[in-house]
Amino acid sequence: MTEDGSIIEGQTQSYTHPSTNWTPSACLWCHFITSNNAALSTPLFYVGQESSGLPIVHHSKYVCDLPPNHRFPMGKFSRVLHFLIKDQVITEKQVWVPEIASIDLLSCVHTEEYLSNFINGKINEQEQRRTGFPWSEGIVRRCRYETGGTVLAAEVALQRGMACSTAGGTHHAFPSYGSGYCLLNDLAVAAKYLISSPKRKVLIVDLDVHQGDGTAFIFKDESCVFTFSVHCGKNFPLRKQQSDLDISVEDGLEDKEYLSTVEAHLPWVLETFRPDLVLYDAGVDPHWEDELGRLSLTDQGLYQRDLYVMKTVVSRGVPVAAVIGGGYSRDIDKLAIRHSIVHRAATQVWRECGM
Repeated sequence: MTEDGSIIEGQTQSYTHPSTNWTPSACLWCHFITSNNAALSTPLFYVGQESSGLPIVHHSKYVCDLPPNHRFPMGKFSRVLHFLIKDQVITEKQVWVPEIASIDLLSCVHTEEYLSNFINGKINEQEQRRTGFPWSEGIVRRCRYETGGTVLAAEVALQRGMACSTAGGTHHAFPSYGSGYCLLNDLAVAAKYLISSPKRKVLIVDLDVHQGDGTAFIFKDESCVFTFSVHCGKNFPLRKQQSDLDISVEDGLEDKEYLSTVEAHLPWVLETFRPDLVLYDAGVDPHWEDELGRLSLTDQGLYQRDLYVMKTVVSRGVPVAAVIGGGYSRDIDKLAIRHSIVHRAATQVWRECGM
């Protein structure tokens, strides 16, 4: 690790352990099993080999072709897995492969008309401009696999205590339209699926730099889902929705102040809502180098944030499924390594907590 706390390619588990009062003995871990998967008519995943390590959910079809020089860093998803294996953070045996999300599954959040238009390419130019993506069969496929991956990560977390996808966090998608590089709301689909059968309570912790407006709107009247967002108030979207708890922060916020903000609210939310599962959006766009961020976190600050969130959740015996959220840079490899911070932090929690 460099002096400023950034990751050096090829260096494994390079972060300094943050100063906290947490110890492995404080981990009140329980054994979680899912007893009823009848809500889905088809399997969500297959996995080739057994592993006792942290489950990582990935599919090669998380990536699709985009026009040359498109602003969205599509190549980052495959590179996240590449660096996790290259740096020996994980092995291939830890990778779980999701199935494509069915239309029935997606319809628990999205309208029939929107799904039909999206899947069949009946999206007009104005709608494509709002999402930032030209329509293609490839973009439909990747979004459906990404959503299947988030649902699988949540299912595996319920069984194993923790799981991380190498994609996910498309929180700007609404029931009837997409927005801001988000076409299907994977977090909302996962939460809706999980609260359906058996009845569960799901907490969505969204630390992407942008408010999860689609997710907030979808669950505004749902008592079994609590939406908690820490975001840059002057950033996209211009028109915010109302989450159950919104913490708006100012431009330029740095590591110490940001982590103090999260620490001031997360324990209270966990203690009052008492979720059965946490979905964690670990967006890296609060980073000082992010092209769309406006905050000033470092790599080390992101690592401390992710470590704190996952330790705080796990120490209460609550399973957590993490997605990578937003992150924007023209340097795809540098961005992918930054996105892998959540998997590195999760691996430390997994090991120290004896999971």
